[in-house]
Amino acid sequence: MLPRGVISAAKAARFGFKRPGIKLSPVFAPRTTLGNKKQIRWHGDGPGTDAPTVQLTFINPDESETRISARVGETLLQSAHRNGVEMEGACEGVCACSTCHVILEQELYDDLLDKMEDEALSEDEEDMLDMAFGLEQTSRLGCQIKVTDGMDGAVISLPKATRNFYVDGHKPTPH
Repeated sequence: MLPRGVISAAKAARFGFKRPGIKLSPVFAPRTTLGNKKQIRWHGDGPGTDAPTVQLTFINPDESETRISARVGETLLQSAHRNGVEMEGACEGVCACSTCHVILEQELYDDLLDKMEDEALSEDEEDMLDMAFGLEQTSRLGCQIKVTDGMDGAVISLPKATRNFYVDGHKPTPH
């Protein structure tokens, strides 16, 4: 097993690095590839405390509601963690698990899909959703949804359970 932050030969090839064993920076890490473009995912506080906010309502697994102020530009996972919503996010938001699975209202799902390249989910997200508990037609991964101005007032449901495939049951604490 490689030390934390050091990538294997397979991952090195996937992300276009010339050699395995590269230690990834704690600030920037490759996230996913869309077409020929590599996206960079930031860690930490995201867009900053002065970013505009929208109001979101999370329906928790016990049917209770949690209303939060989400910063435009951060992911749903980051917003949930920053506001104490019980969204697991075992892979810490790099589209490598399904523990940040959310169920969106049909209108929001359609709006987000319309704004995506090719109007389709990435193959990585589809693969992870295949492992999600309680999959619905409007299921998405919270780490793959950027909060936008148009999401104000949206209702996001959390599934009754998640499937965490980490051997040790790792549940990260937001940083």
